[in-house]
Amino acid sequence: MEPLVLDSKTRLLVLTGAGVSAESGVPTFRGMDGLWENHPVEAVASPQGFEANPSLVWRFYSQRRAGAADVKPNPGHDALVRWEEHLGDRFLLATQNVDGLHTKAGSRRVVDMHGNLFRTKCADCPREPFADTTVHPSGTVPRCDGCGGRLRPDIVWFGEMLDPGDLARIGEFITRKDGTRLVFLAAGTSGAVWPAAGIVDEVRSARGDTWLVNYESAANTERFHHFVQGLSGQVLPTLAKLV
Repeated sequence: MEPLVLDSKTRLLVLTGAGVSAESGVPTFRGMDGLWENHPVEAVASPQGFEANPSLVWRFYSQRRAGAADVKPNPGHDALVRWEEHLGDRFLLATQNVDGLHTKAGSRRVVDMHGNLFRTKCADCPREPFADTTVHPSGTVPRCDGCGGRLRPDIVWFGEMLDPGDLARIGEFITRKDGTRLVFLAAGTSGAVWPAAGIVDEVRSARGDTWLVNYESAANTERFHHFVQGLSGQVLPTLAKLV
């Protein structure tokens, strides 16, 4: 297998999905069969669900916070930290995962495309999201210090748009004109969730090199130049050649 060469003339965009976190023991939505305590996941992960029963939503996310708090990053996370230390500002990590494991591992240039489980924001005012590890196991709905409105997890729910600033940051990295060659690597993704699934096409349009590391073939595998089958925690630590 040819190595992924990361030298002084390379910039690297990485996308990680649920498979990377699953290797650390974080349950995926698919692993939950789309249900939580017999509620459809949409009932606890959508604006409509929050309006209908904010207490239920907070019980769900409190359970997820409690479960994720003790989860440790795996060797795949650690490899990405080493790559970032090597490349500096020529590295950007976009993740669909909300568990904060990349940050816990030491990654700093991270775009949380789908939000972060350990951040909270106000549903009723434009207050900036803030770090929050509080759990509300009884489903207490916390209130905003600023407006008194309802607080909610800073998660991009079903039916919500991704933060335009996050998408712009990814787009600017792809189109950056700094004389470097662009490489894109996706790991642990289904290739079926948009707009993340379309990043490979944006990179190809910018004449970048594209890699997929996945335990199984993704919905968009044929769009990648290189497909390395395997667990990201096993493949990533030996995939790159740091020059």
